[in-house]
Amino acid sequence: MATTAQRNKNLTRPKKSSGARARRQRDQKKRLVALGLDEAIVAKMNSREVLDKLKRPALVAKEAGAKKEG
Repeated sequence: MATTAQRNKNLTRPKKSSGARARRQRDQKKRLVALGLDEAIVAKMNSREVLDKLKRPALVAKEAGAKKEG
């Protein structure tokens, strides 16, 4: 009979690398800039604020359009 060690080689989940995390955060900030937010404003946001904004992209685009008009 097979033991657990023989069946499942990976008993611990691999850790997320810090390089991949930084890349994801850069990509998310680029997405906000593409939606129309000012790059200076996006640069000052922390990661949680960026994620909250990206949850509702239509609202972000609408907000950015209103700021450009007025």
